[in-house]
Amino acid sequence: MPGEETVKRCLIITGLSGAGKATALNILADHGFYAVDNIPPSMLSQLVSVLSGSRAAVTMGIAAVVDARGGDLLEGMIPSINELKTVLPDARVVFLDASDELLVRRFETTRRGHPLGDGAPILKSVADERGRLREIRAAADIVIDTSKLQPNDLRERLMAELDIAEGQQRVIVSSFGFKNGVPSDCDYMFDVRFLPNPNYVPELKALSGKDAEIRAYLDGTPQKTAFMLELDRFIASVTDLYSQTVKKQIHIAVGCTGGRHRSVAIAEELAVYLSGIGRAVTLLHRDIDLEAR
Repeated sequence: MPGEETVKRCLIITGLSGAGKATALNILADHGFYAVDNIPPSMLSQLVSVLSGSRAAVTMGIAAVVDARGGDLLEGMIPSINELKTVLPDARVVFLDASDELLVRRFETTRRGHPLGDGAPILKSVADERGRLREIRAAADIVIDTSKLQPNDLRERLMAELDIAEGQQRVIVSSFGFKNGVPSDCDYMFDVRFLPNPNYVPELKALSGKDAEIRAYLDGTPQKTAFMLELDRFIASVTDLYSQTVKKQIHIAVGCTGGRHRSVAIAEELAVYLSGIGRAVTLLHRDIDLEAR
């Protein structure tokens, strides 16, 4: 209904430089939030209005980083947040902190200057920033010390503090033909051109790997049986390991010569297997309908 498509949640990420604000923003973006980095505090209310037409912002919410890079604009942050909270049902400030020792080490490791540095030693810049952010930290809804947190730990802590359910891992299984070019966006690629090619069997040529006749033809080969046993075991292990990380989408591509017979059949079988062990699967056949070249 008209008027219902509005942003209902805005998470303001702030805190010490080097404490993990960019990581937190990426975590929320991966979860579906509309992510905005380094926005002036005075624009928060405008941002909510402007993004009322964004599906991501309306569905999940906005995640915006506001920090010391804003310079003197930061002084208006608390009034801007208070104003935002009067019009938005769920507006919260997440403040990320860390020990001085860790922050100095992070800046020295990355060899990046502190945004407030201006030639000053890193430790002094950190101290100056702490002073500027003291009131904002006190007003924050959530404070997270990232000193001992790895990215995956921060994800779990952030999701728990915000009471956001973790999204289910999704596995994209796709088939393709090598002669049409390899996909550039896959995480794992498997070549099944070692399997007998149905394209050279007259009664099978016009069919695709989605047809039972092609599957029966390949099932009769020892190569296919041995390969699927190892492939299923490997992919189950890999997807289980990835489920413990921030990466929630994996793309597995299976290729044969033309992308119509063998790769399609193997991708179909792999998708069924993954669904059977509880993975959310998207199945794509890139080249199945392409004419032979």
